[in-house]
Amino acid sequence: MSVVRRKFGDDYQAVVGTSSRRKRQRFVDKNGRCNVQHGNLGSENSRYISDLFTTLVDLKWRWNLLIFLLTYTVAWLVMASMWWGIAYLRGDLDMHRGPDPGHSPCVANVYNFPSAFLFFIETEATIGYGHRYITERCPEGIALFLFQSLLGSVVDAFLIGCMFIKMSQPKKRAETLMFSRAAVISQRDGKLCLMFRVGNLRNSHMVSAQIRCKLIKSRQTPEGEFLPLDQCELDVGFGTGADQLFLVSPLTICHEINEKSPFFALSQRSLRSEQFEIVVILEGIVETTGMTCQARTSYTEDEVLWGHRFLPVMSLEDGFFRVDYSQFHATFEVPTPPYSVKEQEENLALPSPLNTPMGSNRSRRDKICSLDCLDIFEEKSSRLPSKLQRLCSGKDDLQRGVLSLCSSNVEKACSTGDLLKIQQISSVCSIEDGGEKVKSATFKTKSELLARSTGNLELQQKPQVMRTLGAGLDDHLPAKLRKMNSGLFT
Repeated sequence: MSVVRRKFGDDYQAVVGTSSRRKRQRFVDKNGRCNVQHGNLGSENSRYISDLFTTLVDLKWRWNLLIFLLTYTVAWLVMASMWWGIAYLRGDLDMHRGPDPGHSPCVANVYNFPSAFLFFIETEATIGYGHRYITERCPEGIALFLFQSLLGSVVDAFLIGCMFIKMSQPKKRAETLMFSRAAVISQRDGKLCLMFRVGNLRNSHMVSAQIRCKLIKSRQTPEGEFLPLDQCELDVGFGTGADQLFLVSPLTICHEINEKSPFFALSQRSLRSEQFEIVVILEGIVETTGMTCQARTSYTEDEVLWGHRFLPVMSLEDGFFRVDYSQFHATFEVPTPPYSVKEQEENLALPSPLNTPMGSNRSRRDKICSLDCLDIFEEKSSRLPSKLQRLCSGKDDLQRGVLSLCSSNVEKACSTGDLLKIQQISSVCSIEDGGEKVKSATFKTKSELLARSTGNLELQQKPQVMRTLGAGLDDHLPAKLRKMNSGLFT
């Protein structure tokens, strides 16, 4: 049964459901055991004998206990047999039948094999009851006693040291280091991240705790080479030091999915068809023993939840912080885009009306303003006398060029958030035919730009082009009109 928490407003509701996971072979089990077996070693098996101490330490406990008992039993029997042989060769075994005043035994009171075995145990364990002892007239017994002392010290050091190292191994310390049963993918600080949780059940700290992640996935190179179970490093904060943990309370480890991540093209849909395994390795020094401890776990693609987040487990009590480990594995759903980071970046790079609304609206607005200016000019020029209308009728193209130039300048001056208000664009041509005085005012343009944004509104004009157009227009006007218009284009 899996508990999935969904968020409704500000409340959390737990929904219990059954999860159907397909069975697949794991590279590393959830408890950290690696599913790798070595076979067809051939003559390479002799390498295990060359490192006999490590071989014994790596064996299981049942084999260690069996070797421990067999080694001591065989050593005791062999040494007891050697003491019995000395007694047999010297004739000490016949002294219990009838004492011989001229015979001096090698070991006093050794008459048979059980008595020889008891003498060896008393000597090896330094018990010394005083009933059995070596006499000074047995040089072979003295030499055997020295050999027994040296051999016993070597066997004790080897077997007892092997058992001590095996008992003090920090593997059991890893049992109190917890990993979340599932990993989640959701957004954090506006970025899509892969996250999982680690915790320490003991009050003793892990000194210099460091975490690493490996992605195990088979792939094929562009040259056609197939790489089974290829290992790829996942960045969990190597550059920023986030991989160095102060593991006092449960921590959420985060891997940012970007263009350097192997999950750059991973989406919610492709997650269902992918096959990969994320191996997590937590290393640190046990504070009480000073030995290095390593804890491992793994997450397959079925154990990665898209659009989920871990529930908080820390709470502030009266004078201390409390960790609720009952919510250590619990997650709840959060809104998360189902697209990969690669797809999101490609969508942002594509041109769309949402990305460039200002340019299209501004060009459309400028076209409308230009058409309105032309309509105003044509309407006022139609009221002129016939003589001046003939002068103005040949300058339609010039007028449109002036207006298009003004609209281009306005377009350059506008930016996002600017409000352009053209108050008045007018062209007036009037004639007073009294005393042969003709007064005319043409192409009088007044524009005002009102800027309401944080950017500076800069109106770029082209005076050289305007002066050229003005000079071309003055060539067709009378002298007085040319003098009146000379100040307009300058």
